[in-house]
Amino acid sequence: MSRSHFNELKLSSIIIIAADLIAILATYLINEMVLNKAFISDTFEYNWESSFVYPVIFMSIISLCILSVGLYNQRLRETFNGITIRIFVGILLAYFIIKLIFSITILDEVSANFSEYYLFSTFLALALVRYIISKTPYQSIGIRRVLVLGAGERAKIIEQYMRRKTDRIGIEFVAFIPMSGDSENGIKNETKIELNQPLEQFVLNHDIDEIVIACDERRNVLPNDSLFICKKYGIKITDIIDFFESETGQVAVNQIYPSWIIYGSTNYYNPLHKSIDWLFNCLIALVIFALTWPIMILTAFAIKLEDGWKSPILYSQKRTGLEGKTFDIYKFRSMKTDAEKDGVKWAQKSDPRVTKVGNFIRKYRIDELPQLFNVIRGDMGFVGPRPERPQFTEEFELDIPYYNHRFNVKPGLTGWAQLKYPYGSSKQDAVEKLKYDLYYIKNRGFLFDLLILLRTAEIILFGKGR
Repeated sequence: MSRSHFNELKLSSIIIIAADLIAILATYLINEMVLNKAFISDTFEYNWESSFVYPVIFMSIISLCILSVGLYNQRLRETFNGITIRIFVGILLAYFIIKLIFSITILDEVSANFSEYYLFSTFLALALVRYIISKTPYQSIGIRRVLVLGAGERAKIIEQYMRRKTDRIGIEFVAFIPMSGDSENGIKNETKIELNQPLEQFVLNHDIDEIVIACDERRNVLPNDSLFICKKYGIKITDIIDFFESETGQVAVNQIYPSWIIYGSTNYYNPLHKSIDWLFNCLIALVIFALTWPIMILTAFAIKLEDGWKSPILYSQKRTGLEGKTFDIYKFRSMKTDAEKDGVKWAQKSDPRVTKVGNFIRKYRIDELPQLFNVIRGDMGFVGPRPERPQFTEEFELDIPYYNHRFNVKPGLTGWAQLKYPYGSSKQDAVEKLKYDLYYIKNRGFLFDLLILLRTAEIILFGKGR
């Protein structure tokens, strides 16, 4: 798996993950020794389960739950109180999962009884670790010094999409060097310099770790001999498209060439993958249905209670899916029954057409539970680009480059674009979301899908859906 799959896993993130794992393991061992009176009992011995199985179970589940509430998101903008709340939610989620595991397996139930003490102390330990780390300049550890060749239109995407401090964690842009042929409508607020010495000398004098090629014109412009020398010295040479993709988790749609699509390592479906993918998604859908059917019944009752017993519970819409084929998508009705009496419209933030029950179920993604049927039927998977309405896709295919490329994979209940970009309600939003969809299509795989599913829990638990 390439580094781009986990573009946010920088050295500062690794430090946090390692600190959390140490805190979880140390808390487990202390609890084991105290609760089993290891210090005062001469006969105490660790058995195979207590010395290996239980630590692995606890560390794995708690780590995954911490990941699922967004605490390993490098660009998370939260106060310490917000982080503490997320730790608590993650630990609470881990508690229920651990209890479930002990209830359905043959593992020793007596050992499971101390999980309340363990998890509470783990919460305190993780909160303490995060507090200590927040007081250190850990984000500056392992920072890469980057020099950009180019200050025109292609280099401008750095200024546009990596302008916040959180977008540049682990990166320091030393300078942008204007090149011959660069557009005048380029970099405005970054440090630009005129190179008055050989490139390799500047790179060595300023401890440059990476050179990004971002000039608008490349023919007879790039200092290839100097770049070759820099490469011999171990300096990383990166194209702006690859750099932008790796650092932001999206593809610069307006900057890529057709060759990116033709020669790229994009992952599509083959017959075997298609069958395994459907079976895997179908099994997950059945498990989720088994866990959520009471919520679905309560939702149906709430919709009837608000809008009357004759009002419909579900609604269906035509959506465009794999290979451009249309299918009917199912949701719990969250809008008034006459929501589209004046024709097809974008859903908006604070949309007046949304009912009170609808606002709640949209916030926590409950309205999408009927789409489990679409997953079982094979119209959708759990992870993929969100399916759009045919009325919009026909327009987007004409106006947005590479938009039809997203039809090469099955649409999903959640996706990389849903994690990285807010709710879209315009053509410009469709362009921005396509950048993330193309990144997903290029890098899709089991582990990447698992990461997206885990991080979708953050959207559900903290009510970020809409």
